[in-house]
Amino acid sequence: MLTEGYKLPPEKQYTIAAVILEELEDERLWDKAFAESQDRLAQLARKVRTDIKTGRVKKMGIDAL
Repeated sequence: MLTEGYKLPPEKQYTIAAVILEELEDERLWDKAFAESQDRLAQLARKVRTDIKTGRVKKMGIDAL
């Protein structure tokens, strides 16, 4: 538990801030990549459904791989 008035040295504060900013940037990039891939993912899902309906894909268990 932190006590009132506790402060980290500036270099530790900068290190923690840098890690947080890096994580936020990674999350922003992931969100952007995911948002930009939705059309492609939908297209792939349609292709898989078509392949299943036309018999180009067969159901198999993990042992059959």
